[in-house]
Amino acid sequence: MIHHLGIVVSDFMRSAALFDACLAPLGIRRAVSDLDWAIYAEAAGHPFLWVGAEIPSYWDHRHEASRSPIHLAFNAPDRAAVNAFYYAAIDLGAEDNGSPGPRVSDVNFYSAFILDFDGNNIEATVQES
Repeated sequence: MIHHLGIVVSDFMRSAALFDACLAPLGIRRAVSDLDWAIYAEAAGHPFLWVGAEIPSYWDHRHEASRSPIHLAFNAPDRAAVNAFYYAAIDLGAEDNGSPGPRVSDVNFYSAFILDFDGNNIEATVQES
């Protein structure tokens, strides 16, 4: 459904280290990188996440880090991956926004939430029966 998503960050090196560490347990790796941007994906192709301090020429000049933080949720294979995502992010200085645990609604999830360095709410979640 989604081809890709891009977010602008204020400090690419710091943010790249965070995303490298917390997305790895989810099977998502940095696929391509330059001096101030990176692409994260499970495998070559789509969907992917673009993270960068450089604002692409095809974006509006008003785009900037933290202007409108987003919520981005990643599928996790299991609870251990959710835990690893959360603790890797916290160890690198991300802010806790919901420690790993069950989230009960119409569907049961085991999820964890962090705020990245620009206030984006990043989640890892696994659906449970």
